[in-house]
Amino acid sequence: MRALVVDDEPLARERMRALLAEIGGVEVVGEAGNGRDALDAVAQLAPDLLLLDIRMPVMDGIEAARHLGSLESPPALIFCTAYGDHALAAFEANAVDYLLKPVRGDRLRAALAKARRWSGEEARGMERALGAGRSTRTHLCARVRGSLVLVPVADVAYLLAEDKYVVVHHAKGEVLIEEPLKALEEEFEDRFVRIHRNCLVARAKLAGLTRTPDGRLFANVEGVTTALEVSRRNLPALRKLIRTL
Repeated sequence: MRALVVDDEPLARERMRALLAEIGGVEVVGEAGNGRDALDAVAQLAPDLLLLDIRMPVMDGIEAARHLGSLESPPALIFCTAYGDHALAAFEANAVDYLLKPVRGDRLRAALAKARRWSGEEARGMERALGAGRSTRTHLCARVRGSLVLVPVADVAYLLAEDKYVVVHHAKGEVLIEEPLKALEEEFEDRFVRIHRNCLVARAKLAGLTRTPDGRLFANVEGVTTALEVSRRNLPALRKLIRTL
């Protein structure tokens, strides 16, 4: 079994490597110090298993797990954390295992045995369970040719619903995600404002309104040349927001 060790503390990663070496049957193919780097490593190394800390900088283990759950064949996940009450119920129901630090060899051995029986459908089940009580993400995740592409939410200018997809327009281009616009609005209510039934705009990038000769109103968004029309229904709330900017 090929494993990736993910922890922001080098000593913790070293100790995990030592435990795995004692147990045997596991090849450590790489390490990462945060969830964002872990996702990149998964794309490059295709491990069977992640030993994943929860509290880490840049992207924590919970968010990384949610993104991994969207893969067609997600790796098994064993969470290793010093915090016993952090989303424990969700992990007990869906993750391979949830180990408290300092991790004991016998508990790790038992968790590895479970990981060998893991399936991708169970991993996707974990992603759905985490979604029920999730905290706000720092990144949006798109699948492009079988790989994960992460876009920092802070880089998103606007979100546009098209058919069953949402187009994420960001600083470096655009990607498609399969998430309802309404769900994104609820999750990121402090970051985005609805200007039309099919469009959310980043509050931080909203620069005002423009009225055309025929009376239509469009939102001015920093770095965006596309005309984004404002519906009459959303206009009052948008005007109120702009007065506070």
